[in-house]
Amino acid sequence: MKKVILCPNPHRDHELRAAKQAKTILEECGFQTAVCLPFYTDENTETYGLSVAPLQQELREAEMLIAFGGDGTILHLAKNTAVRDVPILGVNLGSLGFMAELEQNELVRLRELRDGKFTTEERMMLDISVVREGRVIYSNAALNEAVVTKGAVSRIIRLSILTEQGRLLDVSGDGVIVATPTGSTGYSLSAGGPVVEPTAENIIISPICAHSIHANSYVLSSKRSVTVRTGSTGRKQVYLSVDGGRAFLLRSGDEVMVVKSQHVTRLIRLSNKNFCDILAKKMLPGGLNNEN
Repeated sequence: MKKVILCPNPHRDHELRAAKQAKTILEECGFQTAVCLPFYTDENTETYGLSVAPLQQELREAEMLIAFGGDGTILHLAKNTAVRDVPILGVNLGSLGFMAELEQNELVRLRELRDGKFTTEERMMLDISVVREGRVIYSNAALNEAVVTKGAVSRIIRLSILTEQGRLLDVSGDGVIVATPTGSTGYSLSAGGPVVEPTAENIIISPICAHSIHANSYVLSSKRSVTVRTGSTGRKQVYLSVDGGRAFLLRSGDEVMVVKSQHVTRLIRLSNKNFCDILAKKMLPGGLNNEN
């Protein structure tokens, strides 16, 4: 029997109702299931009425993972699943769910997995590291983006953006976003960046609230290596955040190195919906965001 991990975000899937329904459907189809949480919680998991297993342990033998939550839940899981080459099927319990394949009322479609009626879609990822005085002091991976930004105090920060070919631009403002095509419809879009087809392979650089009329976004080849170098920070605080995770405090002269990762996130697709269909439904006027 193929093992499927059910990974509900307990803040979205209240009492794990969606995960329980999916578990019943999949086991009726002959799948073996394991329930894991995407992150640590100090809640008593016995109250869920399901046996909860450690995620890292179950990933070793899993054929796929089903994430119940919003895009943030998928982002949180992407690094671990990519390393294990386990594809993700997203069930949207959030407000947008741009990466999710199913809505909660479509769980019956999980039966299609039994007959192999699905494809997988590869999404480029980024490897991010912070170099301080010639030594790597931080490393992470991103499906969406790496953001270098100011702290809470309203002061501009100065950054230099370089590639292996030389200096690309200097930014004075709130910061900069280095995104994947998947991340182009997230924070990068809000900062004025372009929408890029998510299966493409590019690195998108979008300044945040730059103090310049010439601060454009840039779309680079995925073969480029991007460096964001912090200027003199003084009393200003500058942070690095990867996929909306915990912020890492940077110092003057730190270099944030960004390159295409050797790993990819694989998303399971049950339908033939293309990027234009998803964009129209989720993000354009008259789509999902305007439904009552």
